[in-house]
Amino acid sequence: MASGGGGNYRNGSHRSSLKGTSTTTSTDRPLSVNSNPSKPALKNKSLSSASASSGLRKSSPGSLGGGTAKDDAGVPGRVRVAVRLRPRNAEESVADADFADCVELQPELKRLKLRKNNWDTDTYEFDEVLTEFASQKRVYEVVAKPVVESVLDGYNGTIMAYGQTGTGKTYTLGRLGEEDMANRGIMVRAMEDILADVSSESDSVSVSYLQLYMESIQDLLDPTNDNISIVEDPKSGDVSLPGATLVEIRDQQTFLELLRLGEAHRHAANTKLNTESSRSHAILMVHVKRSVKGREPAHSNENGNSSNMAKSLRPPLVRKGKLVVVDLAGSERIDKSGSEGHTLEEAKSINLSLSALGKCINALAENSSHVPVRDSKLTRLLRDSFGGTARTSLVITVGPSPRHRGETASTIMFGQRAMKVENMLKLKEEFDYKSLARRLDIQLDKLIMEHERKQKAFEDEIERVTKDAQNQISEAERTYADAMEKERLKYQKEYMESIKKLEEKWMMNQQKLGSERKEQMVSNEEVAELKRLLSKETSLRKAAEEEVNNLKTQLAQLKMSEASANSEILKMRKILEEEAHKKENLEGEISMLQSQLLQLSFEADETRRRLDREVPGKPPGALDSLISQVRPQLKDSGNGEKVPVAKLFEQVGLQKILSLLEAEDADVRIHAVKVVANLAAEETNQQKIVEAGGLTSLLMLLGSSEDETINRVAAGAIANLAMNETNQELIMSQGGISLLSTTAANAEDPQTLRMVAGAIANLCGNDKLQTKLRGEGGIKALLGMVKCGHPDVLAQVARGIANFAKCESRASVQGSKTGRSLLIEDGALPWIVQNANNDASPIRRHIELALCHLAQHEVNAKDMISGGALWELVRISQDCSREDIRTLAHRTLTSSPTFIAELRRLRIEY
Repeated sequence: MASGGGGNYRNGSHRSSLKGTSTTTSTDRPLSVNSNPSKPALKNKSLSSASASSGLRKSSPGSLGGGTAKDDAGVPGRVRVAVRLRPRNAEESVADADFADCVELQPELKRLKLRKNNWDTDTYEFDEVLTEFASQKRVYEVVAKPVVESVLDGYNGTIMAYGQTGTGKTYTLGRLGEEDMANRGIMVRAMEDILADVSSESDSVSVSYLQLYMESIQDLLDPTNDNISIVEDPKSGDVSLPGATLVEIRDQQTFLELLRLGEAHRHAANTKLNTESSRSHAILMVHVKRSVKGREPAHSNENGNSSNMAKSLRPPLVRKGKLVVVDLAGSERIDKSGSEGHTLEEAKSINLSLSALGKCINALAENSSHVPVRDSKLTRLLRDSFGGTARTSLVITVGPSPRHRGETASTIMFGQRAMKVENMLKLKEEFDYKSLARRLDIQLDKLIMEHERKQKAFEDEIERVTKDAQNQISEAERTYADAMEKERLKYQKEYMESIKKLEEKWMMNQQKLGSERKEQMVSNEEVAELKRLLSKETSLRKAAEEEVNNLKTQLAQLKMSEASANSEILKMRKILEEEAHKKENLEGEISMLQSQLLQLSFEADETRRRLDREVPGKPPGALDSLISQVRPQLKDSGNGEKVPVAKLFEQVGLQKILSLLEAEDADVRIHAVKVVANLAAEETNQQKIVEAGGLTSLLMLLGSSEDETINRVAAGAIANLAMNETNQELIMSQGGISLLSTTAANAEDPQTLRMVAGAIANLCGNDKLQTKLRGEGGIKALLGMVKCGHPDVLAQVARGIANFAKCESRASVQGSKTGRSLLIEDGALPWIVQNANNDASPIRRHIELALCHLAQHEVNAKDMISGGALWELVRISQDCSREDIRTLAHRTLTSSPTFIAELRRLRIEY
């Protein structure tokens, strides 16, 4: 069975052809899908121009995106698929020692053979076949490096890992390589290449790290942001996550710290197939923004020449590439992984999202008119990766074990169908209008500040001139008043003196005339002298009147100068009005600049819409009907017939059923609590039961009833409700631990103790409730139930202790817990050591994990040595049947200075 191609992509020449095409495309334009074999000269010219303009980065030999521009499918944008084989682990080496591997690789022919039986095989071809001996560097160069180079050139790129759980997806993508640099995964190596190529001055690199858990997009860099919505552009169809944390990356160390932080918050669980099985899809988004230098935008007016204003307002050109690295959670079969409870619900969600992705790839491979991209948030996030505009590389991971041949065949068929998907690569090149707007805002602010400065200077000058004119007028008025007063006083004094002299002379003349009246008459000469004097006085008075007239004339002149000053003020006011008019003209020019900016934005939008009309439309997505869940038929305890509890729930109503929990008849209460327990077994009913007060009623019934059956069923219902984190906090807040502890102390039935232990074990897995759970006697209640000796009870006790130890270990790693383990303080260590080698596999597996988690905190080392736990850790690291637990125990022993010193003292080889 042949694949869709890949035999012609060994020499890495397709990288050069891609860059030669990209340098001649216009803004936001797709790459040419087919090369023209009839015009080799044109192709060579394109290659040479690309090499001269931007320089070629060559892919390494054997790269996944290599080959000539015309591949076997004729479409450069086809999804490239590589297959990687994981070597056998220790468990498979023992269990499958008598069986051959189910796959056989032929890397030189890029073929994989899948064994049907001992004599029949199916053959498949891929773009690259990587053996179990392929290094991490080799995997990066053939799978991821061509995609990273495309992202640096302004394209979107996707790197995704798909395969069964435990086949090495996270190792291939997310390995940090802290202990061995050669083990670095694709994420770390891709960021190294990106940071080495970008410029710290003109370019930017930013990162978001998310996980898709139970159809909820959560931020691994900010765990409180646990429900991020997906936003789709109605015009271009691009998908974005505006609520996600976006961190700018300047150096590799910052990126590694973000990866460590994200991995600490990622959901994982212990299954039969993998100790740390990823329970969510991890998505790393790297946004690269690069400035394009030395190129003029290909936009001009109709006459071919831009105006000077348009040149000054021309925005810079940038390229935006986005790299999406997707670490998919492993597909699993429930019967093999042993998932139960909440882990089972996680597995269902993972399988549903992977099934939706497979349906979309099938539709794209068959060129179907309808692609169900809206069936899952995973397919919506990967809309651009399959059938979109991104360059996509897929690595599928498989294991050699013949026991998992069905899962391996399903993974291979997924890769075969993905190879038929064709993408239309598009260069993300656009104008940086934000930078232009900032530049125009700065220019506008400068113009406004300059105008305000000139306006202030002009107003200050007007005020100064007005004050000077007023001072001059006041000074002239004071001078005129002083001169008039002096002249008036002077002439008045001279007039009074003249009058006084005349009166004196007249008196003298009168006396003289009186004395000489008898002697003689006044002569005519004296009379003439008097007339002359009188005439002189009259002329003096006329001169005084003329002087007064002159002063009046000067006063009139001063008034005229005042009028001229007023006219000068009017002129100044006119100049002020002209400046105000100039201000209005400046505001008009500013408005014209803003309108030109709007016109440029409108022209850019028109260009974008015209280019969008030239690009073939994406297939429309539509919501398919959700897969309905069938509620199980539960047996009624009264007559043994199967009764649909959902129908009973609809007919009777939840409130009426809960009210029967308080009935006086014991049989009625028993039947009612069994119905509530059956309803609580379904996750869809749990929220309704809690909102209706069912949890409170169950806790009250557990505390008040002495009936063993009621206590057993009520404890089982509480254990089902305790699988939800919100319900766990409600149980703790209503004294649930105290009631469960009291029930455990009074119970004799092993099944009742098993239900109580299961409820407490679920509560032990909550990081937030550990201190309160221990304070209310939860740990002591678990330890008190071991005296029952029943294997089912002991298995639940061991599970609770393992959950509690794991939460403590995680808290100590994160730095939120210090001091000895609460389990050790409550005396759990002797029982743990005693049962570390229990014959029952479930008990032994949980106890071994609990010991490993306790040993990871250095402060517990001395207590574990004195309690004999060190010997059990050494035995686990050597004899445990599960490789993951052996590895964890060995890593714990070799990382603890206290354990190392004790082992050296005892001369124990480890």
